[in-house]
Amino acid sequence: MTERSQLLGAAGERIASRYLEQHGYEVVERNVRRLEGEIDLVALKGDTLVFVEVKLRTSRKMGAAVQQISAIKGAKLRALAEAYAADHPEYPANCRVDLVAIELTVGGDVGQLNHIENAIEG
Repeated sequence: MTERSQLLGAAGERIASRYLEQHGYEVVERNVRRLEGEIDLVALKGDTLVFVEVKLRTSRKMGAAVQQISAIKGAKLRALAEAYAADHPEYPANCRVDLVAIELTVGGDVGQLNHIENAIEG
């Protein structure tokens, strides 16, 4: 991953965290690395443990941010969520995987932000 990609990823996670907190979520962990992969954000909302995949795009050359989760990535995210939940019985058993898709304008401002609850079903 290039330095630019890392910086954009970190910016996307900051934007998503701020958005979620403004909407009543408590972000409890960021960038959780496990053998199975990485979880961008882990949050609590009421009695639900929410795993959040953050996608940030600066252009639509690779498609819209909201279109960036393949079936393979979805299966990986579900496995990550299940493994994390099993290791953390202190959190609610009710879990879901959400997507926060962010598209920046040419000037670097947030042009569009979509929060999709239950983006990965299974």
